[in-house]
Amino acid sequence: MPMTQSRTLALGTGAPDFALPDVTGTVHRLGEFAEAKALLVAFICNHCPYVKHMIGGLAQFARDYQPRSVAVVAISPNDAARYPEDSPANMARVAAQHGFTFPYLYDESQAVARAYEAVCTPDLFLFDQSRRLAYRGQFDASRPGSAVPVTGADLRAAADAVLAGRVVAPQVAGVGCSIKWKADR
Repeated sequence: MPMTQSRTLALGTGAPDFALPDVTGTVHRLGEFAEAKALLVAFICNHCPYVKHMIGGLAQFARDYQPRSVAVVAISPNDAARYPEDSPANMARVAAQHGFTFPYLYDESQAVARAYEAVCTPDLFLFDQSRRLAYRGQFDASRPGSAVPVTGADLRAAADAVLAGRVVAPQVAGVGCSIKWKADR
């Protein structure tokens, strides 16, 4: 399967603002997560084998870290007209199937994905309490078809470091499917 590697956005970059609808139509904004000690912004989709491989682990990460004041939001940036599996209706199905305890937002214009410089799904951005980028990298070393279990070890270590006020190291780029950009991009 084709693989795209995430870019390295400069650490310390401020979290770009967003106002996007979730699967119920409720609009969520960056500011609503202001009280959290950390914020994970995860660009995912429904059809990518890399996301399908780790999505249960992402849902478990949220259940484990939300009580520790790590807010989580997932954003689907894909062109749903060309990839109907990534439609908001199917996003609602996936969120229910995996028991998401966090908003799953649809970036129909793809402007938020561009602002974050996201290039693949999954593409993970972990911000500290001041909403400065502390980690942009892989969920863990597992890949579809590998014998490596999905643990979220890299993201968990990054979240633990952010919560403890430490610098996150190492920063291993994530890999996944390329974002399905609209033709007018």
